[in-house]
Amino acid sequence: MDKQSILVGFGAAVAARRKEKGISQERLAEIVGLHRTYVGAVERGERNCTLTTIFRIAEGLNWSPEELVRNGMFATQ
Repeated sequence: MDKQSILVGFGAAVAARRKEKGISQERLAEIVGLHRTYVGAVERGERNCTLTTIFRIAEGLNWSPEELVRNGMFATQ
C-alpha cells in the first residue's frame, strides 16, 4: 500500500466518523486542539499526522487509535 492511499484512507475514516457523530470539521478541531484547516487537510489526505495527532483525533471522535487506523486501512480497499 502506498503512502497516498494510506493518507486518503485515514482521512476518509476521520471524515466518516466525524459525520457519523454529527460534528463539523471546525468543532472537531476545537475538541482536539487543532486548526480547522488542518482537520480538512487530514480528511483530504493532504497531511501525514504524527502518532500523537492520531491519538488526539481518535479521542475527539470517541474511538481508539486502533479503530481509526483500522477503518482507514479498510477505506482504501
